[in-house]
Amino acid sequence: MPLFLNRSQGGPHDKREGHPYRGVESPVGSSIDAVRGMRDVLPADMAPQTAIATSIERTLAAYGYEPVDLPIIEQRDLYLRKLGEELVGKVYEFSFNGRELALRPEWTASVLRAYVGRMQDQPLPLRLRYAGPVFRNERPQRATFRQFTQIGIELIGGPPPRADAECLALACEGLLAAGVPRFTVRIGHIGLIRSLLAALGLSERTQGTLIWSLERLREQGIAAVQSKLDTHPATMPVDPALLDGIDDPQAEALLLHALREIGVNLRFGTRPPEAIVGRLVRKLRRGESQAQVEQALELLDQLCRIEGGPEIALPAAEVLLHPYRVTGLDELRAILLLAVAHGLPTDRIVLDFGLGRGLHYYTGMIFEIYADDGLQLCGGGRYDDLVSALGGRQSTPAVGFAYGLERVVAAVPQERVAPRAPAVLVVATDDDSYPYALEVARGLRGRGYTTMTDVRMRGLAGNLRDAARREIRFVAVVGADERTHGQVYWRDLARREEHRMALVDIPRAGS
Repeated sequence: MPLFLNRSQGGPHDKREGHPYRGVESPVGSSIDAVRGMRDVLPADMAPQTAIATSIERTLAAYGYEPVDLPIIEQRDLYLRKLGEELVGKVYEFSFNGRELALRPEWTASVLRAYVGRMQDQPLPLRLRYAGPVFRNERPQRATFRQFTQIGIELIGGPPPRADAECLALACEGLLAAGVPRFTVRIGHIGLIRSLLAALGLSERTQGTLIWSLERLREQGIAAVQSKLDTHPATMPVDPALLDGIDDPQAEALLLHALREIGVNLRFGTRPPEAIVGRLVRKLRRGESQAQVEQALELLDQLCRIEGGPEIALPAAEVLLHPYRVTGLDELRAILLLAVAHGLPTDRIVLDFGLGRGLHYYTGMIFEIYADDGLQLCGGGRYDDLVSALGGRQSTPAVGFAYGLERVVAAVPQERVAPRAPAVLVVATDDDSYPYALEVARGLRGRGYTTMTDVRMRGLAGNLRDAARREIRFVAVVGADERTHGQVYWRDLARREEHRMALVDIPRAGS
């Protein structure tokens, strides 16, 4: 599942300024990064990142999640309908041979596309895990890059509350395995809010606009959201009766086709044609009164202010929502009880009824996990309609989450990163002893050491200096005498000790 949506702008060469790469910056002009904001990961950074990724993936595998790997290039249309305006504007998109393509901005849509295309005959639930790069054209900041790595899972065919509780518990267990010492899980429920808005008589389109404006409502107030709704009457160039009897996706497809057929240019500004037509359909569908919208905004404003531990937030939400026929609270309560049964400590949980996530495919429980310094590490939730939206044979419940690996690495104290295997440099003092040095190196690797041999023929003094510079702890020196007796001259540079010993007596790494 997608992890985070930063409210930041793209760089000076993003697609909004007409750059010829249409969102992909020129590869010329940087001696450090191939593309500005997409870092080179060098060995010093790669080692802890690999160790932490391995710990997380081992934890996901222990729960029965099987790995998948998918292309980084997808059809652009895969992301337009369900990602939300915030993320769609950050997709790296391009045309090639008449096809509209995009670099993968998140994994969930790709995994569900693969499920619909090739895995619908598999028994449910289907547990899948993934790890790989995603791309978003947003301003780099702390542990946030335009290319970053997501590790995550999708539990397809698992209904609430059990699947949701497993998802929450697994997300936390993966962070603990990685070495993150403290974190907070913020949990919301999109289905509950949608149920409230439906009870108030709002259209599906207005419901969606309000739901995906929750964080704006909390941060900027009612006026900021109300201006986005555009609820005042307006003269429309299309008769709304034309859309009677068809749903929003069909209406959008119809209008898009009609406008293109009569030659209307829909490619202008920063918004894709689908977003422009979607706004037009929203205006045509508008059926609620100003009073209904204002009532909804006031209720949401109160609901967004409810956050805290379950023992405080749940009763407060029940009191506020009691006059309305709202579903979701009982489901949320059941999810929390099962998550605690999984071992998730209650003091890590914060219920946040203003949590929105910003992705349009969520239908139920949603969550985000934060380190103590406020860095978001993980996010996910339930998306029961996505399989159908992508052409699945039947409606299929699903839930998942994704970590931002670089952010998890930033949250793990250095001392908690799994130590690397101790390194050994094997040095042959003469050419005739080099085959024996290779034999020694194979034996040391079998004992758990990271082992290199001297290929530059530096001489012993030069190799000792090189080992110290590279922080290699051990040097194994072999010559004619050592190969005759099956020995090595073993130097521990950290302890400044040296011994001649039989090859079979070299201790195993870590002993």
